Amino acid sequence: MTATEASDQAPTSMNNRQILQAMSGLMAGMFVAILAGTVVANALPRIIADLGGSQSAYTWVVTSELLAMTATVPLWGKLSDLYNKKLLLQLSLGMFVVGSLLAGFSQGIELLIFSRVMQGIGAGGLTALAQVVMAAVIPPRRLGKYAGIFGAVFAVGTVAGPLVGGVMVDTSWLGWRWCFFIGVPFALLAIALLQRTLHLPTVRRDVKIDYLGAFLIVAGVSAILIWTSLAGNQFDWASWQTAALTGGGVLLLVAAVSVEARVPEPIIPLDIFRNRTVTLTTIASLLVGVAMFGGTVFLSQYFQIALGKSPTVAGLMGLPMILGLLVASTIAGQIISATGKWKIYLVAGGIIMTAGLALLATIDANTGFGLLSLYMAILGVGVGLLMQNLVLAAQNDVPASELGAATSVLSFFRSMGGTIGTSVLGAILANRVASEMAKSLGTEGEAAGGSSHAVPDMTKLPAPMREIVENAYGLATAELFLVATPFAALALLAVVFIKEKPLKTTSGMERLAEEAKQAVADGDKPSSPTPVS
Repeated sequence: MTATEASDQAPTSMNNRQILQAMSGLMAGMFVAILAGTVVANALPRIIADLGGSQSAYTWVVTSELLAMTATVPLWGKLSDLYNKKLLLQLSLGMFVVGSLLAGFSQGIELLIFSRVMQGIGAGGLTALAQVVMAAVIPPRRLGKYAGIFGAVFAVGTVAGPLVGGVMVDTSWLGWRWCFFIGVPFALLAIALLQRTLHLPTVRRDVKIDYLGAFLIVAGVSAILIWTSLAGNQFDWASWQTAALTGGGVLLLVAAVSVEARVPEPIIPLDIFRNRTVTLTTIASLLVGVAMFGGTVFLSQYFQIALGKSPTVAGLMGLPMILGLLVASTIAGQIISATGKWKIYLVAGGIIMTAGLALLATIDANTGFGLLSLYMAILGVGVGLLMQNLVLAAQNDVPASELGAATSVLSFFRSMGGTIGTSVLGAILANRVASEMAKSLGTEGEAAGGSSHAVPDMTKLPAPMREIVENAYGLATAELFLVATPFAALALLAVVFIKEKPLKTTSGMERLAEEAKQAVADGDKPSSPTPVS
């Protein structure tokens, strides 16, 4: 290919209408991914009680999806640099549909957890690919203009999920199974919209998939995450199982690093970490994942058990945090597009998120909703300023050919932090609840689920027992936020050292074409962007 031909194939900048059309299916897909994680939040206490699960099972239903999503995000990100992104998005949505149907028809905890793994694999694709596609069609400098739209999708999915889930649980002729079925039509709609509206160039080149590296990464990460999920519940932290899982996981990851350093097409290019911005945003994303996911995933349980609210009311009680996130991300996105300055919002987000978690560490079963709403709103503002802007900073500082890898690395470490945080804090919650119950009731605590780690059905407990359980869960939830606070402070430290660079004004597609032309000028054989519907 000549330089002229490369120029002829260079994509032109898309106008606002074309971008919005291209984003319609993507937004529907994002809505589905968010819904999958949030719609079961307020339904889980009822689901676990109906299926006879334990506190460990409660944690696993959340963790299994996060684990599958975490382990597969780098694979999806790498595939997006090699294959057509639209087809990969549709494939991930298809896997989500299969997982949702299996979850809805589950008759036991085991099948439910397996179906959540399927949903997690699909969500991993959506998590990695959605932001890659955004970077491909929208220049970093213009990305803030669309933050409000994506923020609205995130907010609606996050707010509607728990609320819809709560309503379904409280509606006798629907039930919790519809929490999983409801996402299916949205996923099918997203597949159809992507086929109709999204047209991206795909890079035609010789592909060498690093299967060994992929296996070692997935196996190593899974071993570590399984350890954090089971330690403290199924076996002691200091035990042979701990030694086997941690030792095996570390050895597998060391082997993965060795393989990735030698293969021509690594799943996670190690060279990417030579970029200071990518390294620091990756560290910050990992810590944000621990603090945010680990600290907030048990809020619905707190609302229903510690505060005695119904699933529907519990869904509404999460609104302050989501509104804080939506307002912060939208306003910051608009200002960043107008000024090109972004670091100040990362630093502010780190400070505010740390303060929000510290304030939530003071709650108990008697905390008023007004004060609780203020604390949640503060946390939401901090998260809103941090999450998307960490991705923006990394995408702005890497070549277009590495957008998929850089984006998936951030998503991978954020998800891994969330999975580890959920697992470890879930174990802390179960042990603190058991301790408080035993302190109040002695051996009778087992009847209410203390020593057995069972999630209590509050509707079946007598008033005196209910008060003891509410107090135990209130104290335990506050302890989770206290543990999460230092991780937010470390995330703040990481973003302080990120160097602010001007935002690029060309999209990923345009930059990819420029890189192809430069490769021709340098005498290299370029990869040619070939439009694929």
